Order: sequence, then C-alpha cells, then structure tokens
Amino acid sequence: MLQRVDLGDRVAIEPAVALRVEGFDDTIVGAALRALAQRAGVEPAWAARIWKSIPVAAGLGGGSSDAATALRLANGTLGTPLAPRELEELAGTLGADVPFFLRAGPQLGTGDGSTLSPLQLPQDYWVVLVLPTGATKYSTANVYGRFDERGGADGFEERRAVLLDALAGVRRARDLAGLPPNDLASSDLALDLVEHGAFRADVSGAGPAVYGLFLHRRHADAAARAFRTAGRTWVTSPCWYG
Repeated sequence: MLQRVDLGDRVAIEPAVALRVEGFDDTIVGAALRALAQRAGVEPAWAARIWKSIPVAAGLGGGSSDAATALRLANGTLGTPLAPRELEELAGTLGADVPFFLRAGPQLGTGDGSTLSPLQLPQDYWVVLVLPTGATKYSTANVYGRFDERGGADGFEERRAVLLDALAGVRRARDLAGLPPNDLASSDLALDLVEHGAFRADVSGAGPAVYGLFLHRRHADAAARAFRTAGRTWVTSPCWYG
C-alpha cells in the first residue's frame, strides 16, 4: 500500500541547451530525463533543480518522487507530450514506486509494485516519522535477498487475501491499525511509537525510517519530541497529490 504524505522535495524543470541537475546530485532525476528524451525522440535538454526536504535513503520515496515530478514537468515542455499511460510505463523502468508518484491518492501496488489500483482510505490523521540516528538503508537487492532467505514469499496468496479483506474494512483512520504489518522490515521503534500513543506504527518501505499514526496533532507533537533523542523526527499528514 502506498500513501503520500505532506513532506516533499521541490523540483523545478526548464528547457536548456543541455541536461543538468543542480541543488542535489540525484542520479535518478538525470536518468528519468534521459529516458524521457529517448522515448520522445528529442535531446535531453532540461535544467533541473532540486531542493531536498525528504531524507536520502530512508525508505520514504524521496528519489522516486523527484524522478516522477521531473518526468511530469519535463513531459509538459514537449511539443508532443507522452500520454499518461506511456509516462507511467516509462516511470516503471526507473523504479517500481515511481509510477505511484504520478497518481493521485493512495494506491495498492501489485506485481513488482508498479501495477496500481486506487484505494479509498481515510486521510484524517497525523504521521510522525522517525529516522534513527546512524541507521543505514540496505540495498533493494539485499532487502529482498534476506526476504527470500527467510521464506518471505511463502503463503503469499493467503497474506494477500488478508490484506484485501483488511482494506475492504477500513472506514475510519483507526481501522488502518488492522492492516497487516510490513513483511520486508521491522523495528523496535515501531513498538515504542505505539507506547507513545500511535494507533499504528511500522517501518516505511524497506526502512530505516519508521512511521507512527496518530489521531490528534498534540499527541503526534508529543511523540515527535520524545523521539528526538532517537533520531530526526517530522510531524506531517497524508496528502492526495504532491
């Protein structure tokens, strides 16, 4: 399940004589613009500038969202822009979660994660993000390798059915607590966030960032203050489109 939150980078794109990326050396943005140019049959002649707010390599989709935004903005400068479906297909070649950032609202990703189905989920809650001090993000290959080693794919169909049943029963924000846990990664910080009032807490993606969901802003603020000794914290909220 993929949900956007109101913590985002800023990306600006404008036509230029040659491709350049400034502000942050984000290789996926450069790759996205080169891929778009190749698909459209034009030279990659854009200047991109990135202002980072999302921590790097935290499991929060910062690079993927930057790539999707760059694709969307650069596509708009083309004389014949790619159709939305074609742009999503191109985005999927850059990363399984990149197409999500071209869509509005929460989505269920299936297959490698790039096949998306819209979800109607509550958006009236607060999110505390914690990036533990000194935490290191494992490579995607490493994460899935460890997943396979522990037989993570076993019982997939049963787990999928449980997830779909749980999603069908979500009516209020608190119902999100009934969704299955992340089976790629876990963290003791999630349990600590629950002890500080989160009605759901888990690792974001493959980590290392952890999130906690709160019904009230004051409780989210209090938890964020309490976890500042553990790492960087943010209080944010769900959003429909970036």
